[in-house]
Amino acid sequence: MAISSPRRGNGIYVPVSDINVTPLVDVMLVLLIVFMITAPLLATGMRVNLPQAKSSEPLDPREPVIVTVAKDGTIYVGQDPTTIEQLASAVRARLGHDKDRTIHVRGDREAVYGDMIAIMDRLAQVGLVKIALVANAQNQPALHPADPPAR
Repeated sequence: MAISSPRRGNGIYVPVSDINVTPLVDVMLVLLIVFMITAPLLATGMRVNLPQAKSSEPLDPREPVIVTVAKDGTIYVGQDPTTIEQLASAVRARLGHDKDRTIHVRGDREAVYGDMIAIMDRLAQVGLVKIALVANAQNQPALHPADPPAR
Protein backbone atom coordinates (compact mmCIF):
# COMPACT_ATOMS: atom_id res chain seq x y z
CA MET A 1 0.00 0.00 0.00
CA ALA A 2 1.47 3.21 -1.11
CA ILE A 3 0.68 6.64 0.21
CA SER A 4 -0.64 8.80 -2.50
CA SER A 5 0.12 12.50 -2.47
CA PRO A 6 -2.33 15.12 -3.63
CA ARG A 7 -2.02 15.91 -7.25
CA ARG A 8 -1.06 19.30 -8.38
CA GLY A 9 -2.46 21.04 -11.38
CA ASN A 10 -5.51 19.62 -13.04
CA GLY A 11 -6.38 17.14 -10.31
CA ILE A 12 -8.79 17.34 -7.44
CA TYR A 13 -6.61 19.58 -5.27
CA VAL A 14 -5.86 23.02 -6.62
CA PRO A 15 -3.47 25.27 -4.67
CA VAL A 16 -5.11 28.34 -3.12
CA SER A 17 -2.99 31.45 -3.47
CA ASP A 18 -5.49 33.94 -1.92
CA ILE A 19 -4.92 35.48 1.49
CA ASN A 20 -7.79 35.14 3.92
CA VAL A 21 -8.38 38.79 4.96
CA THR A 22 -11.24 38.16 7.38
CA PRO A 23 -8.98 37.69 10.45
CA LEU A 24 -6.96 40.75 9.39
CA VAL A 25 -10.09 42.90 9.17
CA ASP A 26 -11.29 41.59 12.55
CA VAL A 27 -8.01 42.51 14.23
CA MET A 28 -7.95 45.96 12.62
CA LEU A 29 -11.52 46.71 13.75
CA VAL A 30 -10.70 45.68 17.31
CA LEU A 31 -7.60 47.93 17.28
CA LEU A 32 -9.61 50.81 15.85
CA ILE A 33 -12.16 50.51 18.65
CA VAL A 34 -9.43 50.33 21.29
CA PHE A 35 -7.73 53.47 19.98
CA MET A 36 -11.03 55.32 19.65
CA ILE A 37 -11.73 54.65 23.33
CA THR A 38 -8.25 55.42 24.68
CA ALA A 39 -7.40 58.51 22.58
CA PRO A 40 -9.76 60.93 24.41
CA LEU A 41 -8.40 59.73 27.75
CA LEU A 42 -4.84 60.52 26.68
CA ALA A 43 -5.80 63.99 25.46
CA THR A 44 -7.56 65.13 28.65
CA GLY A 45 -5.36 63.45 31.22
CA MET A 46 -6.24 61.24 34.09
CA ARG A 47 -7.94 62.23 37.33
CA VAL A 48 -5.67 61.88 40.31
CA ASN A 49 -6.05 62.60 43.97
CA LEU A 50 -3.21 65.05 44.60
CA PRO A 51 -1.39 64.99 47.93
CA GLN A 52 -1.62 67.88 50.38
CA ALA A 53 1.50 69.84 51.34
CA LYS A 54 1.66 71.66 54.64
CA SER A 55 4.19 74.20 53.37
CA SER A 56 2.23 75.24 50.26
CA GLU A 57 1.10 78.84 49.78
CA PRO A 58 -1.52 80.34 47.51
CA LEU A 59 -0.15 81.79 44.29
CA ASP A 60 -1.05 85.39 45.15
CA PRO A 61 -1.65 85.94 48.87
CA ARG A 62 -2.50 89.63 48.36
CA GLU A 63 -6.17 90.45 48.25
CA PRO A 64 -7.29 91.70 44.84
CA VAL A 65 -9.12 94.93 44.15
CA ILE A 66 -12.68 93.99 43.17
CA VAL A 67 -14.63 96.07 40.65
CA THR A 68 -18.28 95.04 40.35
CA VAL A 69 -20.84 95.99 37.72
CA ALA A 70 -24.43 95.63 38.92
CA LYS A 71 -27.38 94.72 36.73
CA ASP A 72 -28.44 98.37 36.48
CA GLY A 73 -24.92 99.48 35.43
CA THR A 74 -23.80 100.81 38.82
CA ILE A 75 -20.06 100.39 39.36
CA TYR A 76 -18.61 99.44 42.74
CA VAL A 77 -14.97 99.33 43.87
CA GLY A 78 -15.13 96.97 46.81
CA GLN A 79 -18.46 97.97 48.35
CA ASP A 80 -18.20 101.67 47.51
CA PRO A 81 -20.21 102.93 44.53
CA THR A 82 -18.32 105.00 41.96
CA THR A 83 -18.65 106.35 38.43
CA ILE A 84 -16.69 105.45 35.32
CA GLU A 85 -14.88 108.80 35.53
CA GLN A 86 -13.77 108.18 39.13
CA LEU A 87 -13.02 104.49 38.60
CA ALA A 88 -9.29 104.81 37.89
CA SER A 89 -8.61 107.01 40.94
CA ALA A 90 -10.69 104.74 43.21
CA VAL A 91 -8.83 101.63 42.01
CA ARG A 92 -5.43 103.37 42.37
CA ALA A 93 -6.35 104.40 45.91
CA ARG A 94 -7.15 100.76 46.76
CA LEU A 95 -3.94 99.51 45.13
CA GLY A 96 -1.70 102.00 46.92
CA HIS A 97 1.93 101.54 45.91
CA ASP A 98 1.42 97.90 44.94
CA LYS A 99 0.76 98.01 41.17
CA ASP A 100 1.21 94.24 40.76
CA ARG A 101 -2.02 93.29 42.49
CA THR A 102 -4.75 91.89 40.30
CA ILE A 103 -7.97 93.78 39.63
CA HIS A 104 -10.96 91.41 39.58
CA VAL A 105 -13.82 92.65 37.40
CA ARG A 106 -17.11 91.01 38.30
CA GLY A 107 -20.27 91.61 36.34
CA ASP A 108 -23.85 90.64 36.96
CA ARG A 109 -25.19 88.02 34.58
CA GLU A 110 -27.61 90.59 33.18
CA ALA A 111 -25.13 93.49 33.07
CA VAL A 112 -24.54 95.11 29.70
CA TYR A 113 -21.47 93.73 27.93
CA GLY A 114 -20.49 97.22 26.81
CA ASP A 115 -20.25 98.37 30.45
CA MET A 116 -17.76 95.59 31.19
CA ILE A 117 -15.65 96.53 28.17
CA ALA A 118 -15.78 100.24 29.11
CA ILE A 119 -14.47 99.44 32.60
CA MET A 120 -11.62 97.28 31.30
CA ASP A 121 -10.78 99.92 28.69
CA ARG A 122 -10.76 102.72 31.28
CA LEU A 123 -8.44 100.72 33.55
CA ALA A 124 -6.11 99.87 30.64
CA GLN A 125 -5.91 103.54 29.57
CA VAL A 126 -4.38 104.49 32.91
CA GLY A 127 -1.91 101.58 32.86
CA LEU A 128 -3.76 99.11 35.07
CA VAL A 129 -3.55 96.01 32.92
CA LYS A 130 -3.54 93.14 35.47
CA ILE A 131 -7.27 92.55 35.05
CA ALA A 132 -9.10 89.27 35.60
CA LEU A 133 -12.75 88.53 34.81
CA VAL A 134 -14.45 86.60 37.60
CA ALA A 135 -17.14 83.94 37.19
CA ASN A 136 -18.67 81.49 39.65
CA ALA A 137 -18.05 77.79 39.49
CA GLN A 138 -21.25 75.77 39.29
CA ASN A 139 -20.87 74.33 42.79
CA GLN A 140 -20.22 77.69 44.50
CA PRO A 141 -22.88 80.09 45.76
CA ALA A 142 -23.56 83.16 43.66
CA LEU A 143 -22.84 85.69 46.44
CA HIS A 144 -19.38 86.87 47.40
CA PRO A 145 -18.36 88.80 50.54
CA ALA A 146 -17.48 91.81 48.39
CA ASP A 147 -20.90 91.88 46.70
CA PRO A 148 -22.49 95.32 46.60
CA PRO A 149 -25.37 95.88 49.01
CA ALA A 150 -28.77 94.80 47.70
CA ARG A 151 -31.21 97.52 46.76
